[in-house]
Amino acid sequence: MAVLGVALAGCGSSSKSTSDTTIAGNADAGDVAVIKRWADELRAGDVISASERFALPSIVQNGTSAFRLTNRRQVEVFNQSLPCGARLTAASSSGKYTIATFVLTERPGEGVCGDGVGEHAKTAFVIQNGLIAQWRRVVDIGSSPSQGPVI
Repeated sequence: MAVLGVALAGCGSSSKSTSDTTIAGNADAGDVAVIKRWADELRAGDVISASERFALPSIVQNGTSAFRLTNRRQVEVFNQSLPCGARLTAASSSGKYTIATFVLTERPGEGVCGDGVGEHAKTAFVIQNGLIAQWRRVVDIGSSPSQGPVI
């Protein structure tokens, strides 16, 4: 898991999102709620609570090969390694994935988001049984080649 710390800088309801959410997009409202709670907890510096939103095992991929996280400590290390906090602004469905768009923020903890604050980032999630089963960074085709900071 030491590789994660260096390499990673940055409820399955069947109802579709409606007016009960302020998040733009066509994603499942239950999936959006899980993603939003994770982002809110991480942005507040509550790594433990954010980590409890992940299934065991789960898959994470953040500009690297995919990693399979099999215990809670690995999930905590992954979440701690993300230097930015994030505010969820949109979520759309794409097959089994919910593609979430975030605005990056600073957050309490070891990481520093720095110039990334205010930038946008996208992550593809698979939510199963109300937990994050997959977390995969999405590289936005329209973004700058530097790829910037990651959440």
